[in-house]
Amino acid sequence: MSAILSREFVRHFAASRARVWEALADTARFNESIGLPKHDIREEPQPDGSVRFYATAKIGPLTLHWEDIPQEWSTGNWFRHRRFFLKGPLKQLNVHVRFEDFPDRDGCIVHYQIDVEPRNLIGRILVHRVIFPMMGRDFEQTAVRVEEWAQEQIEAPYPTEPVELDDAHSQRLESALTRLDASRYSHGLGRRFADWLLSAHEVDLMHIRPLRLARQWEENERHVIELCLQAVKDGLLESRWDLLCPRCKGAKLTTSSLDALPQGAHCPSCNISYDRDFASNVELTFQPAASIRKVEHGEFCLFGPMSTPHVRLQIRVAPGSSESVETVLAPGSYRIRTLEPGPERILDFSGGTFPAIAVDETEIEAEEGGTAAGAVTLKNRCQRPRVVIVEARDWADDALTAHQVTSLQVFRHLFAEDVLRGGDEVGIAHITLMFTDLSGSTALYEKIGDAPAYGLVREHFEFLSSIVREHEGGVVKTIGDAVMASFTEPESGIQAALAIREHVLEFNLEHPDNPIGLKLGLHSGPCIAVTLNGRFDYFGGTVNMAARLQGEAGPGEIIISEAIAGDPAVAEILKSKWLEQDRRVIRGFKEPVTFRRLPPEGTMLKAD
Repeated sequence: MSAILSREFVRHFAASRARVWEALADTARFNESIGLPKHDIREEPQPDGSVRFYATAKIGPLTLHWEDIPQEWSTGNWFRHRRFFLKGPLKQLNVHVRFEDFPDRDGCIVHYQIDVEPRNLIGRILVHRVIFPMMGRDFEQTAVRVEEWAQEQIEAPYPTEPVELDDAHSQRLESALTRLDASRYSHGLGRRFADWLLSAHEVDLMHIRPLRLARQWEENERHVIELCLQAVKDGLLESRWDLLCPRCKGAKLTTSSLDALPQGAHCPSCNISYDRDFASNVELTFQPAASIRKVEHGEFCLFGPMSTPHVRLQIRVAPGSSESVETVLAPGSYRIRTLEPGPERILDFSGGTFPAIAVDETEIEAEEGGTAAGAVTLKNRCQRPRVVIVEARDWADDALTAHQVTSLQVFRHLFAEDVLRGGDEVGIAHITLMFTDLSGSTALYEKIGDAPAYGLVREHFEFLSSIVREHEGGVVKTIGDAVMASFTEPESGIQAALAIREHVLEFNLEHPDNPIGLKLGLHSGPCIAVTLNGRFDYFGGTVNMAARLQGEAGPGEIIISEAIAGDPAVAEILKSKWLEQDRRVIRGFKEPVTFRRLPPEGTMLKAD
């Protein structure tokens, strides 16, 4: 029986442990930077519901086949990765990386341990003469860059060289960039974006997420979303609708258009089937257009810690055993689950000692009086191994959901044709809708004539659409002189309504002989999204209520429902405003409806 051969490399860093972890635990980017090829993953469901992962990769003339064991880690403390080779000179290769603080000064120590089991003599020679020297060199070179990056001497721990384009690709890029820069959605970011597409790691380009990019660039989120959507139209990007698994958050089904999106999908990694939810697990992501930079299919690393940074612990626990894992979890909301199909639990942690976690086949228990501070106890009461996961519930902060993007004006402007297939309906759990209507428009047409009056009405549509867009909303449709707009958040809707009313005051000062009056109504709640007349539209009680509330408004008034008035963010915005409570019978609703009025401010057109 062959023996395990081990080698440990130790590196001292002046940088903090958290900073060094951020770089070294990014195993996908680490593997790409040292020149390892992507590998294809085959997922094989097991009779007990678990899944085994098999990988294939080519390194020069060699084709390697191995079983990839999902990584384990405790964020900020350690991670380990095991690979069992199906044939060739090696049986297994394991990497275990540990992080610890210096006891008496700033900085940290990293232990990079490699364990290799050769299958034969050739394997032993390969380990000593190639694998240990090569992996030690790669670690040392990476460590130098990480230290320089942590000390802000270089911009990134894994620098890349821009892809060199031939003349045809270069001309294609410049032509697309010219179109992008000429649009109103570029926001002066076109050249920076094009340069990034050529210099970014493939890891970053496989799923371009605008919200993450905006945070990294310290740019306005809406500007980066608009940039990406316009880049699709101009040929720089391709868009994809990803149907995310609710357990692992992986994109297990991808389509190029909404009308091709199915009602649900199956996740082979978790071995579960699940339904779509526009507000939570349908995400719009992007890739470079193949005509600009082709991104190859495959993985650089499976289940890396920084590939899923919301996962704080991922630990394999043997049947009937327990593990005490060193970790410090901040107060917050966590989801406890297993990598395999099974139960899950939401745990709101206020600080102190984290409860012990006990997993069986049907439930997950949180036992008070857990391990001492600085550790978490994980118990497996099943008759099979379980990979226990503790993840923060902020994973969706970077996800641009279908609900969010279809509510934006830019999407309705650029992608009016990207709609649900006929007869398909999508339930939206929460949306804010605003209806506006001009007061006295008939009299205005009679007073100054059709053409001048229409000019004023059109100008009103333009500033209204612009304000809706600036507040992360979208105009759904116009009905005569009325407008229906949607927002994902109630505070965005109320801020837009206030901005619109303020702009009307300015508009009337510029047109003192022909002022306009605008009536606004807002309501939040669930609705149904459908395709109507070739466009994305909404139906249901929330739509009806928002429309009826607008009908209760006088010129310059904003009527808001109790649902909106009771929202904490809205309450903060309106705390200095005078609100009048009203209650009336509204057509289409059996019971009287209570709502709030924001009376007109300044000079407004009086009702007819």
